[in-house]
Amino acid sequence: MTPQSTSRSPVTVRVFRQRLSSTPRGARLARHLTLNQLHTWGIPYGTDVSDAAGAIVAELAANAVTHGRVPGRDFELRLAIVSGSVRVEVTDTRSGPPRPPAPGAVRPPRSLDEHGRGFVLVDALADRWELLDREAPGKTVRAEVRLPQWITERISK
Repeated sequence: MTPQSTSRSPVTVRVFRQRLSSTPRGARLARHLTLNQLHTWGIPYGTDVSDAAGAIVAELAANAVTHGRVPGRDFELRLAIVSGSVRVEVTDTRSGPPRPPAPGAVRPPRSLDEHGRGFVLVDALADRWELLDREAPGKTVRAEVRLPQWITERISK
């Protein structure tokens, strides 16, 4: 019996991971790195996906450096292309309060509140998001933005 040859398309794994300082500069850099990496992967600057992912990273990174900061510890940005979506993960090293709201529990802030708009934006821009606890101290917020068909076809070539 002869084994049959099956033709499979090569799988291209696209993952980007970077540790950044838990400072406002690190948060700004996270957004710039995101937009650049997506462009490198074939998701052009200025597209809905690029703009949404950039805004999500900006909010999550700002939260990581403002509310999740532990002195002397970095936060981590991770980007991946998974099953027709861009996945964004921002991990900080603070386990205790304050904790982000869970998906579905995000409430719009009152008009005079100075904080509380970040997760409203994440909730509006992401097709799906979740809060994950880490085994080591800290937490990860993972968000996904669905890729339109034309981008999926473009980057799979």
